[in-house]
Amino acid sequence: MQMSDGQGGSVTSYAYKASLIGSAHRFELTDEGLSWHIAGRSGLWRYDEISAIRLSFRPVSMQQHRFRADLSHAKGGRIAILSTSWQTAALMAPQDNGFRDFIVALHARMAKAGSRAELTAGLGRKTYAAVLAFLALLALAMAGLLIRALLIGEFAGVLFILGFAALFVWQVGGFVRRNQPRSYSFDQLPRSLLP
Repeated sequence: MQMSDGQGGSVTSYAYKASLIGSAHRFELTDEGLSWHIAGRSGLWRYDEISAIRLSFRPVSMQQHRFRADLSHAKGGRIAILSTSWQTAALMAPQDNGFRDFIVALHARMAKAGSRAELTAGLGRKTYAAVLAFLALLALAMAGLLIRALLIGEFAGVLFILGFAALFVWQVGGFVRRNQPRSYSFDQLPRSLLP
C-alpha cells in the first residue's frame, strides 16, 4: 500500500498476522529505511544495512500457496515476512498482491541505496541436496514396490502406487522446482517465488 508520509516522501507498507495470538507484524518502506514493528519490538534498518534476502516458497497445511522473504541485518538479526495472514482459527488468507508489491518495492529501494546484499532464492544448498537425496530414496522404494506388485499380479496395488506417485509428484514437485537454490539480482527477481 502506497501513502505519503506528510513530508513529501512516500511510504509503502505491509502487515500480516503470523499467528492468531498477538498483534500483526507491520513493515514500512520509508525514505530512511525499512521500519518494522513485531511483537512489541520495533526498529529501522537502513537499506544498505540489510545484508541478505532469501525468497522461498513455503506451503503449509492451511495455505498451500505461501511465500516467504527472510531478511538479515549486517549487525545480526533476522526478519521473516510471509505472504499469508491468520484470519480465524480455520482460515489463513493469502495477501499475494500486497506481499509482491512490498517485496518488489523493497528491492527497488535497496538498489537505489546502493545495497550490496546477498540475494538468494529457494532453500539452502545443503538442505536442497538432502531433499533431493530423500526423494531419490523414496522413488527407489516406490519403484521396488511397483515392480513387486507387477510380478505378483496385484494390479489394484499397481494402480494405488501409480496414483500415490502422481499425487506426490504434483504436491511436492512444485515445492522442489520453486525452491531450487539460486542467486538473483535486484532487477531480476525470481517470478516463481513471488505470488
